[in-house]
Amino acid sequence: MAAAQAGDQRAYARLLNESVGLIRAVARRQGVATDALDDVVQETLLTVHRVRHTFDPARSYDAWLAAIAARRAIDVLRGQGRRDRREVHDELAYDNHADRDDATASAERAQEAMRLRKAIDTLPPGQREAVEQLGLKERSLAEAAKYTGRNTGALKVNLHRALKTLRDRLNGDS
Repeated sequence: MAAAQAGDQRAYARLLNESVGLIRAVARRQGVATDALDDVVQETLLTVHRVRHTFDPARSYDAWLAAIAARRAIDVLRGQGRRDRREVHDELAYDNHADRDDATASAERAQEAMRLRKAIDTLPPGQREAVEQLGLKERSLAEAAKYTGRNTGALKVNLHRALKTLRDRLNGDS
């Protein structure tokens, strides 16, 4: 990697080719399915390329690469989980059932929206602001931080806490 950082293209190409085995092993250890291993490899190699300037030659390249690969594997697993939940939700969605008339479905959506709005209104101010800026107004973290004058870390924490609270309240856990 040190040679690659110095501009040796052959060393860089060799390094990336030799990294694939370790990336696949890390992804398998994380529980990534065989059909998704290539996604992890690709995302990891893209990340390595993007952040290669951060590698410290005094440290282990394999440990650095394994940490990146583990994070990309988790990202792929999260994405699969979201897709799986969405597919289950789509199968159960009211709109997919022929016996539901549009007026009833529309009224129920309006009622759910009102219930959600009331739940958002009960959140502490910082959490409510994070939900409104990042969720409802769909601003990026940078835009929301600039608009609210708060740092992105605080916005992330508040959004995470707000979503957990809302999930619990709307599912009847509290």
